[in-house]
Amino acid sequence: MTIHPTAVIEPGVELGNNVTVGAFAYLDRDVKIGDNCIISPHATILQYTTLENGCHVHSGAVLGDLPQDVAFKNEPSYVQIGQNCVIREGATVHRGTKAGSVTQVGDNCLLRAQSHLAHNVKLGNHVIVANGALLAGYVEVGDRAFISGNCLVHQFTRVGRLAMMSGASAVQRDVLPFCITRSVSPNTIMGLNVVGLRRAGFTPSDRRILKQALMVLYNSGLNISQATDKLEQEFDSELVQEWCQFIRNSNRGICKFFKRSNRSDDDAEEE
Repeated sequence: MTIHPTAVIEPGVELGNNVTVGAFAYLDRDVKIGDNCIISPHATILQYTTLENGCHVHSGAVLGDLPQDVAFKNEPSYVQIGQNCVIREGATVHRGTKAGSVTQVGDNCLLRAQSHLAHNVKLGNHVIVANGALLAGYVEVGDRAFISGNCLVHQFTRVGRLAMMSGASAVQRDVLPFCITRSVSPNTIMGLNVVGLRRAGFTPSDRRILKQALMVLYNSGLNISQATDKLEQEFDSELVQEWCQFIRNSNRGICKFFKRSNRSDDDAEEE
């Protein structure tokens, strides 16, 4: 264990094995740090925050500060960071707003510089939140989703598994799993996240089925409820059924589809 003499570690902090705490870092009471974690200089980890093994918190990051919510009653609430997460410079993660509630980051996540997770956000595993992205209260993000730089996600909105939000896009409606939003556009997807699907090992057949289902959902002339019924009836693919379940569970509705009239679907598939 290596602790710089200028670091401040309050009574009641629990440190695992082989932890490094840099100069002028601050660890508040009731903080738990797992094995092999690195807390860089000037990082701040506040009360009721837990880091699992193998995390690296970079300089200027603040974990566990009070939620920016006028309804907060200063009751105990929590931040939980999973294993092997990297939290870069200036990132902020705030506690849950209701008593006993949690802001939760899964395993192997990357929060890049100046990103923000508000109260009660839940990230799955292997999620990347890029520089300057802002996730409001109660946002949920599925496994392996990618939130690009300067994206905005409205409170209570969901971003599905393996979805990608393109740079500076904003959403107030749910982003379907496996899809990609359009840059500098609100509440709009422009097709499948083909690159992400390939990297995750999805086959060409998987992608073709998702593409067919996407056309039913948005180009069949049916409303979303009717199109979802049609997908459930006509596709036995687990991936399409995941879409249907995601839509059924949506409280805010799902993003609309941007139709690129001057480009073929085959061109879009090769991006």
